[in-house]
Amino acid sequence: MTVSIVNLRPEYASALADLQRICFPTLARSELLKEEHFLSHCHLFPEGDFVAFVDEKIVGLGSGFLVDFDFDHPDHTFQEMIADGYYTNHDPDGDWYYGGDISVHPDYRGQGIGHLLYDARKELVIRTNRRGIVAGGVLPGYADYRDQMSIHDYVAQVVAGEIWGNTLSFQLRNGFEVLGMLENYIEDSISDNWATLICWRNPQFRE
Repeated sequence: MTVSIVNLRPEYASALADLQRICFPTLARSELLKEEHFLSHCHLFPEGDFVAFVDEKIVGLGSGFLVDFDFDHPDHTFQEMIADGYYTNHDPDGDWYYGGDISVHPDYRGQGIGHLLYDARKELVIRTNRRGIVAGGVLPGYADYRDQMSIHDYVAQVVAGEIWGNTLSFQLRNGFEVLGMLENYIEDSISDNWATLICWRNPQFRE
């Protein structure tokens, strides 16, 4: 299987909206990126959106934009940060890349596509000398433990390596750290609207 990673183009917008619905079945429809959102991204910062192709089929997405993130006041909601999906909070001079979305089609997971999308983001951050990547991490893996523990215990055990956390474990393996929890971050029936605040720091950043 040959995977190619390219930047966003307007003609990809409709297929990416379809991909959102497939990848995030538990999210409220209001949380999903739609065609008009991707067209806005094309206008603002297409270099921040990475699209994964297998042959001629779109199978993955890693999207985001630049911000000056306030780590002293980190609480925010997904929709606040992404400006209702349009990414108009993009600041060309921002020190941080905010990861708005990363998704891989269920039929293509486990093939390294997510890792390639994370690498593309990291390469952008390093090349443009940003401090790193920050994001709110949804927690779909909590579905397997929901009846056994709280969301906070779940995150703590995943970070400690005591249980496998699906998305969160993958993020940790890609060099991210959990800085805290975000309450009412996103409307998600699985995680009771909680998310992690995750961060990857650019090891090559120069003041």
